[in-house]
Amino acid sequence: MDLVVVGAGAAGLMAAIAAGEATPPGTRILLLERSRDGGRKILISGGGRCNVLPSRLDPRWYFTDSSPHTLKKLLLAWPLAAQRRFFEDDLGIPLKLEEETGKLFPVSDRARDVRDALVDRARRAGVRILFETSLAGLAPGEDGSWRISLEGGGGFHSRVVLLATGGLSVPATGSDGTGLRLLEGLGHTLHPLYPALTPLLADPPLHRELAGVSLDLTLTAPAEPGKPETRGGFLFTHRGYSGPTVLDLSHFAVRSRGTKHPAELIVRWTHDTEEVWNQRFQEAARVRGGSTMAAILREQLPQRLADRLLEEAEVPVDRSPARLSREERRRLAAALGAYPLPWTGDEGYKKAEVTGGGVSLAEVEPRTLESRLCPGLFLCGELLDAFGPIGGFNFAWAWATGRTAGLGAAARLAEMGVGAPG
Repeated sequence: MDLVVVGAGAAGLMAAIAAGEATPPGTRILLLERSRDGGRKILISGGGRCNVLPSRLDPRWYFTDSSPHTLKKLLLAWPLAAQRRFFEDDLGIPLKLEEETGKLFPVSDRARDVRDALVDRARRAGVRILFETSLAGLAPGEDGSWRISLEGGGGFHSRVVLLATGGLSVPATGSDGTGLRLLEGLGHTLHPLYPALTPLLADPPLHRELAGVSLDLTLTAPAEPGKPETRGGFLFTHRGYSGPTVLDLSHFAVRSRGTKHPAELIVRWTHDTEEVWNQRFQEAARVRGGSTMAAILREQLPQRLADRLLEEAEVPVDRSPARLSREERRRLAAALGAYPLPWTGDEGYKKAEVTGGGVSLAEVEPRTLESRLCPGLFLCGELLDAFGPIGGFNFAWAWATGRTAGLGAAARLAEMGVGAPG
């Protein structure tokens, strides 16, 4: 083979397309995929609708233990507008904006349309796809080529290899960390791996009676660098908490487990600070003295949550604003505007959207994503030490890095004279 791409997820499919379209006809490109049809995370994204891209993107919204500068270069190598044009103009998948979230979905609301269009495009680019084929080993040959061994026996030799095997998140889709283990064996540095964008647990589940309650709020991690803050949906579960706000900050909790200083997550249940609530209660005492605190809170919060916060603040539900003591007002304002979210663990890789950590960005060439340790080996997607928030940002990373790696592999083949006349 001239090029073997391993992994037909988002990054691998894009890499195969880019390589196939950048190489001469007759170039032998093979895409290996362990599942029966590929693109499994594409199919389950957005509840089966596929959140293809975000409508806005800033590299500062991504997280890495490697170089933020390299991360930025990789994202800007294929800007968001160009990615959108590819899907709409080249693939024929028109996208629509979900105003309340800023997410872009296919107009058809069918994730399968996206996956099928990518697979078809790869095939039309001359890529041969082998499904139900699992990578077992990868080793450099003495002649500069690569030996690829498969589970169950057999294998291939290839001039160039491109790994897009993903991380450890959502193992039901086929992600089992094989590529990461092989890369570590080849000498690559792996930043510690951890589940990211994953629901959090509370054990015992202090808010079990609130399971199913959802609302829009602000969640902050005030002790972390930059005091990260996220606004959006939040969901109480039977085991803890989920929703975009929780997922986006969950990595701070995950990374702090077992340390002396577990991450502190602070909730503003209505986006308002405790100072704003304090002033609101004082105003209510003047103009709504005959009302009850329960009535006031239920105007802005789900009833079960409002009553639970009153209970925790030790304020009777029938207390009137005019009879609210200074200490009661202080406790209730703090519960509403600066609530420490109790958590004890996380749902792990089973429910994590992505894998945190991975191959150091310092060990790949940013222009091509070729390994700096292993010439002829290219990496992309979730293998690399970077991830973004919920909302299509990790697909944007997969598309961008997949394309860069695919073009890099094609350029390497050209240097080798593959496809050159005579």
